[in-house]
Amino acid sequence: MVLGLAGVLVLALAGFAGYLDTTLNRMPVLADYEGRPAEGAGTNWLMVGSDSRQGLTDDQKQELSTGDADGGRTDTMMLLHIPGAGGGRATLVSLPRDSLVNIPGRSRNKLNAAYAFGGPQLLTRTVEQATGLRIDHYAEVGFAGFAGVVDAVGGVNVCVDQRLRDPAAGLNLNPGCQNLDGAQALGFVRTRKPFARQDLDRIDNQRKFVSALVGKATSASVLANPMRLFPLATSGARALTVSNGDHLPNLAAAGLALAGSDTATTTVPIGGTPTLSGLGSVVVWDRTRASQLFQSFRADVAVPDQILSR
Repeated sequence: MVLGLAGVLVLALAGFAGYLDTTLNRMPVLADYEGRPAEGAGTNWLMVGSDSRQGLTDDQKQELSTGDADGGRTDTMMLLHIPGAGGGRATLVSLPRDSLVNIPGRSRNKLNAAYAFGGPQLLTRTVEQATGLRIDHYAEVGFAGFAGVVDAVGGVNVCVDQRLRDPAAGLNLNPGCQNLDGAQALGFVRTRKPFARQDLDRIDNQRKFVSALVGKATSASVLANPMRLFPLATSGARALTVSNGDHLPNLAAAGLALAGSDTATTTVPIGGTPTLSGLGSVVVWDRTRASQLFQSFRADVAVPDQILSR
């Protein structure tokens, strides 16, 4: 199950309210270890959407169609690279949850298994080893936080070109443009069953929704309306789990990067989707093109257009 990662941008709107920094949930996510990638130029964020049901009442679970599964999984994982001076535009890269990776201390498995095995610490280390990039910052949002942020801005308008019906996600949308409330938005970014490419099409919808939420959260209808802005800032801060060293200025920088009109969005280059014994269908990265993408981040230079296109 899945979440979008738009909660981070909320804090860009709340940078004036330093007291909100104390409401952030913090964890010791980032740690040194032998063989950890060296620091590079620019800044790398790992942004995670988890299916955490922590704090949800039974009524809220029913309203959001979350089910009752225990534990935590990460079905949305995105890398955001914010360039330093002269490094070009910011780039947001989706990492498919079924990506085949080596998980430290385990074996080859799907990327979202790393969180289930060892929480955000192991997930971050797995991403660092798979990409060769050092993660500088971490942000995570769960079910309730995501829905709360969407409701705080008064819903988000999205357009769909087919009927989307997924009872497990509580989703029933007709073709066309419509304003989604928090529960509907959660179903929209979670669902994959109606699509031919399943998780890959879901990733496209997640990025589409993040873009629409950015637009709504930075619109005059929110920024000039205290009845929208203050609930948005409060919901955003309380929804997030970050690494111990992260504070509002860091999150504001990430939010502004997400809101940038020239920010590039893409999925890590994919080489195939084979089926493996014991794992089922997996996503194998195109190692040549993925290496070029991550090398661009390390060098803090613009990503070649042929790498961004799919």
